[in-house]
Amino acid sequence: MLLTRELVHLFMDSLSKKARSQLMAKIKQKNTRPELIVRKFLFSKGFRYRINDSRYPGSPDIVLPKYHAVIFVHGCFWHGHENCRASRLPTTNIEYWQKKREQNIERDRKKIELLEREGWQVIILWECQLKKKDRRISELDALVQKIKSGFTTKCT
Repeated sequence: MLLTRELVHLFMDSLSKKARSQLMAKIKQKNTRPELIVRKFLFSKGFRYRINDSRYPGSPDIVLPKYHAVIFVHGCFWHGHENCRASRLPTTNIEYWQKKREQNIERDRKKIELLEREGWQVIILWECQLKKKDRRISELDALVQKIKSGFTTKCT
């Protein structure tokens, strides 16, 4: 059984180093549920894309070459989504988790900067934006508009 990232962080600090390592190995980094939701939606709207393309900085979750846009679907906990309940740090081993998150945020900042310097439109979607159906629909509709608006400004 695969555990969600949210559940894992609740139990992390009560485990031995070996048990923690085994648990962390089960966390998916690619093809997560939020990524699949976005990909299915985009495909249904006629968009064609590449996934986790290592030719680009940070191997974006979704690359839309025609629109010169990339999409990262971030987990709120792992990427430090500000003001999000799912982003709360565990109450134990705080220094470890702060350092881990800060490293992720810095890595994200660098890859976004590189992509933007190369002229790519970078779009970040957060896991929490895709959880509830009502919000998911509005966020995904807004995503289509962002992709298309970035495309038209580059073509004129």
